[in-house]
Amino acid sequence: MNSSQIKHFDYIFTGSGLASLMTVYKMILSGKFSDKSILLLDQNAKKTNDRTWCFWEKEESIWNSIISKNWDSALFANESFKRNMALKPYKYNQIRGIDFYNFVFEAIAKHPNITFLNEKVTDINELETHVFVGTEENRYTANYLFNSIYTKAFAESQTKFPVLQQHFIGWFVKTETEVFDSETAIFMDFSVEQKGNTRFMYVLPISKTEALIEYTLFSEKLLSNEEYENEIQIYLQKLGSQQYEIIEKEQGSIPMTCYPFWKKNTKRVLNIGTAGGWTKASTGYTFKNSDKKSSELVEFIQNNSSVSLNMNKFFKKSRFWFYDLLLLDILYRHNELGSAIFSSLFKKGNPQLIFKFLDEETTFLEDVKVILKCPKLPFIKALFRVIFLSNKS
Repeated sequence: MNSSQIKHFDYIFTGSGLASLMTVYKMILSGKFSDKSILLLDQNAKKTNDRTWCFWEKEESIWNSIISKNWDSALFANESFKRNMALKPYKYNQIRGIDFYNFVFEAIAKHPNITFLNEKVTDINELETHVFVGTEENRYTANYLFNSIYTKAFAESQTKFPVLQQHFIGWFVKTETEVFDSETAIFMDFSVEQKGNTRFMYVLPISKTEALIEYTLFSEKLLSNEEYENEIQIYLQKLGSQQYEIIEKEQGSIPMTCYPFWKKNTKRVLNIGTAGGWTKASTGYTFKNSDKKSSELVEFIQNNSSVSLNMNKFFKKSRFWFYDLLLLDILYRHNELGSAIFSSLFKKGNPQLIFKFLDEETTFLEDVKVILKCPKLPFIKALFRVIFLSNKS
């Protein structure tokens, strides 16, 4: 293929998951990119319900029409206590993957300047004046590239920053008897056996007989599928359900790390989503963080002319990155402490303040209020380790 056959775009998105689709949708909403050619490339056609996203929100958002369920209260539990928390003014919202994909692709279909191609990316090469992208079928060039294809080796082949996984298997079940409280999401139930890890159940009840139940770990190593599924069965029995039908299954492993993905950004290539460190490192929550970052990114592109645009200037590190690093350092070294740390936060803490803190919207004094609820000694030790690490680098 000669160069005249290589199609050129203003922007290419390699990978079209949450971060890419949010960014493109907001580019459409802004009305400022109708004269720009945009290409999305992904080997996955985004035609299946492959995941569930949840996020807390005070106000209605642009995603309101695709929220499939929300809750005004949430339960936190461990082996010795349960706390039912009123979330107002927040709501805990659920969006199914397939509803999100359909919603954004429906908007994309109305804009002839945006193209989605179901192709696997094999090569990205940045040149002085453009970026080259190869797929198994074709070759393309772009002025700028947004990459959301996660490369595990970047984070996992280094030892400076701890890397945990938020890994889970979830069953969407329909039970014969009414065993769920449809008005209350089970945020974290640490009453399951910890086995030296941070392990909890996460339950999103749709009705009294339907719920998504996920057995979730924050740990370094994944389990066999059988181990997750056995724990879900035991939990269902504990709830009083002997007979149930599994409607759908989902499985995931989300990296939890403060590894500086932004250092891989260059003048013309910006890493976004998990590949850019957009996942909240201490919790694995992705939707809310990506929502904020994608808005910031669209504003960043609009405020910089295409001539002076330098993608490397997009990222800004905040104090919350440091807080996340402290927690991950503790859980990496002492994974069994997870239940105690989260329990100390939620036992008496103000849930609205915790949500605000996890959304990185608190003042420094509010940060202190939240952090002081945590066990002191592990955090003091982690603080000295992290300061030592910073001084060495």
